[in-house]
Amino acid sequence: MTGTWQLVRLALRRDRVILPIWILLLGLTPMSTVAAYEQLYPDAASRLALSVGAGANPSIAVIYGPAYDLTTAGGFTAWRYGLFLALFAALMSVFTVTRHTRAEEDSGRLELIGSAVVGRYAALTAAVAVAAGANIVIGLAAAAGLAGAGLPTSGSFLLGLGVAGAGLVFTAISAVTAQLTEYSRSANGIACAVLGGAFLVRAVGDSTASLSWVSWLSPLAWPQRAKPFVDDNWWPLGLALVGAGVILAVAYQLVPRRDIGAGLFPARLGPANAPASLSSPLGLACRLQRGSLIGWTIGAVIVAAVFGSIANGISDLVGTSEQVRQIMERMGGAQSLVDSFIAAIAQMIGIVTAMYAVQAALRARSEETAVRAEPVLATGTSRVAWVGSHLAFAVVGSAVLLGAAGLAMGLAHGLRVGDLGQVGGIVAGCLAQLPAVWVAGGVAALLFGLLPQLTTVAWGVVAVFALITLFGPAVQLGQPVLDVSPFTHVAKIPSAEFTATPLLWLAGTAIVLFGVAVAAFRQRDVG
Repeated sequence: MTGTWQLVRLALRRDRVILPIWILLLGLTPMSTVAAYEQLYPDAASRLALSVGAGANPSIAVIYGPAYDLTTAGGFTAWRYGLFLALFAALMSVFTVTRHTRAEEDSGRLELIGSAVVGRYAALTAAVAVAAGANIVIGLAAAAGLAGAGLPTSGSFLLGLGVAGAGLVFTAISAVTAQLTEYSRSANGIACAVLGGAFLVRAVGDSTASLSWVSWLSPLAWPQRAKPFVDDNWWPLGLALVGAGVILAVAYQLVPRRDIGAGLFPARLGPANAPASLSSPLGLACRLQRGSLIGWTIGAVIVAAVFGSIANGISDLVGTSEQVRQIMERMGGAQSLVDSFIAAIAQMIGIVTAMYAVQAALRARSEETAVRAEPVLATGTSRVAWVGSHLAFAVVGSAVLLGAAGLAMGLAHGLRVGDLGQVGGIVAGCLAQLPAVWVAGGVAALLFGLLPQLTTVAWGVVAVFALITLFGPAVQLGQPVLDVSPFTHVAKIPSAEFTATPLLWLAGTAIVLFGVAVAAFRQRDVG
């Protein structure tokens, strides 16, 4: 463990921007719901209607989890935010641990550090400590905010620490995946695949009465299964701590079984002779980016199909509350509730696609820090062609992902209601998110070109866009705040008419961002 404290300080120094963003957004978001709940459901009748409708609808449980008590602000907050806070905390944990372990090995920095007086377990311990500390701070901040808003203290701390517990489990999971492969992208991909599997397992258990026990197999379900503000069961928090400890012990057992820079899964040897397609920058970028695009597309298609199949059950969630109906219209348009729901899901898919666009745009930075860019640029390959080939995947790959997800959601919904004529409109609704996705990818590209040391801030920007878009209407944020997210300006198809002007402005903004990024990269030093 020698050198662990120094590596913790280094990690905190490197994450001095992104970690506070995660903590503020995840820690302070829940408290905003308390006052909104009183406005949305001002009387017992509206609260009872919500509880009966949402509590009895398995389609709604797929999205938010089980509703134990929606007649109180605390029960509503735990139902509305418990799952999504755990999901985002898990993502933060995965990215943080991988960034300070496997990514450091990719770049060669960890081998250099390891040649000094640094213990074999120091890097992993430091990464786990930083991620675990961030989760605990998020949990305490959420608990303090809810208690300060007037909710019972016991339930507030149970919900906050339950979210932190889910984050700790995925901190341990990412510590294991960091030992398995040679590349940080693959480690992140495996951990995110586990996260996606946990979400689907939870969805099956929460929506099927005879299989409710299945939800206990998913750490994402544990914060809600503790029933904060209802029964206040603390033992699921112990389950999270024990689970995280066991998985983390496995990670420590794997560390000495591999060399620094290598993974337990050996890298597959390539052919003796490279194909002709790898002779161009675009061909090389395609080879590097295709696995990520395929993985993101498969995940988006599965999630989109699930949401498409449950769209008809959205009326039970709204119940008799005119305020909630207005929120759905703000999120998805005003033509009908089902169309508004589909438009809102298309928006969510757009946010997920924005995460892919950021990852695709930042692949160039990964190649640069791993010293694989310099040998390529030492040939006749121009800088514009090299960086443009990677940014092309942020642009074109996003369109592929959105189109595939829109088709899956359209087919699932069309088959459920017996009307495949709606497929085209749903696909158009997903593709309408493309200019907003490009803006997010353009921000990542701009950071790569101008401030490469701060490229991780791009993830914080996407998180801000996501939280404003997903939760802003529910907590009744002002329009100037909602306008910060580019997804606010996208036409809510199929529930609203197509409007080209905002999309053209967003596309133009994205073009400027990508253009400035390429121009800046031409002028700066590589590495």
